[in-house]
Amino acid sequence: MDIKQIRNATLVVQYAGKKFLIDPMLAEKGTYPPFGPQVGFPDAPRQDQNNPLVSLPTSLDNIISDIDAVIVTHLHLDHWDDAAIEALPKDIKLFVQNDEDASAVRNVGFNNVEVLQEDTVFEDIQFIKTKGEHGRGPLVELAGQVCGVVFKHPSEKTLYLAGDTVWYKGVQEVIETHKPAIIVVAGGDNQFLEGGSLVMGKDDIYEVYKAAPSAKIISNHMEAVNHWTLSREELKSFSQEKEISDNILVPDDGESYSF
Repeated sequence: MDIKQIRNATLVVQYAGKKFLIDPMLAEKGTYPPFGPQVGFPDAPRQDQNNPLVSLPTSLDNIISDIDAVIVTHLHLDHWDDAAIEALPKDIKLFVQNDEDASAVRNVGFNNVEVLQEDTVFEDIQFIKTKGEHGRGPLVELAGQVCGVVFKHPSEKTLYLAGDTVWYKGVQEVIETHKPAIIVVAGGDNQFLEGGSLVMGKDDIYEVYKAAPSAKIISNHMEAVNHWTLSREELKSFSQEKEISDNILVPDDGESYSF
């Protein structure tokens, strides 16, 4: 297995001989307005900075070349954007979380779309759709439905892409049930000015570690869209303080890990 951090939640995962593009946000730096009131969300940090905040670490062609399938955990702009819609072949295999998202993706021209289930098989790789909570309290309804995915194959370690979720009992249940060796979390502690975390912060990631102390935990979704509040350096320092830095991996954009 090889996991390459592209930017924000976008990953390229090579697993059991197949290559997957996860949550593609592929626009050039500064293409979109910041998340906040002007795009229908509550007020948020860095309203003077357009998204994405940083450039892609490699060329668009390099990112999408030889992709066998795309997995989109939900349709927020920082996971599925106009640049991805334009760049990807319309006949590429594309997995989404529900019928609503499938209709939206088909409406922009994609014709090989499948809704993830709790037992989806692609080639000989098993995908298990998992639930998530994109915030707490009223934020869950505001942010809408999201999912994660567990990857399983006899020749590979089990991989859990948690998606845009905070720590809650659903994440713990996935870990207890599937015992993933590799876990990818959205760890930027993204927030509006009120309402709390939309994705995991450092304390959430510590809970993931306590639930899976032998797993490698990769934190992405960091420093790439305007409402992040947890930096890579702060998470690294926290991991060192807790003496778990061997378990918590904080990739730079363009960095890869092999397991």
